[in-house]
Amino acid sequence: MPKAPYRLFMPDARTTSVIFASPHSGRTYPESLMRQTVLDERAIRSSEDAFVDILFDSAPSVGAPLLAATAPRAFVDLNRASEELDPALIDGVRRNAHNPRVTSGLGVVPRVVANGRAIYRGKITLDEARGRIRDVWRPYHAALQGLLDEAFLQFGEAILIDCHSMPHEAIESIGTPASRRPDVVLGDRFGAAAGLEVVDRIEAAFVGAGLTVVRNAPFAGAYVTQHYGRPARRQHAVQIEIDRALYMDERAISPSADFPAFKRLMDEIVVDLVSLGAADMPLAAE
Repeated sequence: MPKAPYRLFMPDARTTSVIFASPHSGRTYPESLMRQTVLDERAIRSSEDAFVDILFDSAPSVGAPLLAATAPRAFVDLNRASEELDPALIDGVRRNAHNPRVTSGLGVVPRVVANGRAIYRGKITLDEARGRIRDVWRPYHAALQGLLDEAFLQFGEAILIDCHSMPHEAIESIGTPASRRPDVVLGDRFGAAAGLEVVDRIEAAFVGAGLTVVRNAPFAGAYVTQHYGRPARRQHAVQIEIDRALYMDERAISPSADFPAFKRLMDEIVVDLVSLGAADMPLAAE
């Protein structure tokens, strides 16, 4: 297991109800996983949201916490429910109602990485899967819930920005030849996870920086937005997916020459996002 399942970066003083979390940017691959996998060190990273935690790492300096996973998505997917166990991977798990994420190999303990490439030769034990959930999934979500509770106590609301990246190929088919493909996809589960005013202002932060934004297609949000988004209770959750081609070489899984400039742009966007929950700018009741 990774020594710690997450890193929590806190501001000197919390000045906003906004919380940033990066569940898929973990890159500490346990030796046990590397002994089990049929993939090489690069292939197993293909479903990782590489460098997303770095893109948002200015948040603490402007008053907002940042929770970043250290354990990789190929080991435990923190954007899945702990019950989303895959019977095709985990020995002893019974088949339940159809779940398209689990069926495709993307349960809480993934069976595949990007493009459906298998991680393992065979199955793993139920005890091993439960151990990963106990040691990684539960601590991360306990920390996230604690941050939301603290924000609500201090500000009367909580706004969770769930930070992700998407493969460029995932958006190549979106739009028409005459239109610009999206740089960012916002997922609010079609309004169920966040108030319209919150999503409008998040979109405005990216559009104001010159980026093209769409909502909920092809990514509307998964477990994190579904579980934590409660706009009627002033707890909002919005998933942000950023095109990896904007800042990294996807094949090499390394920052591109554009990374420094894009990071500066993201620092400006983070300032705008933090202002959503600033103490002197309360949101209207949903």
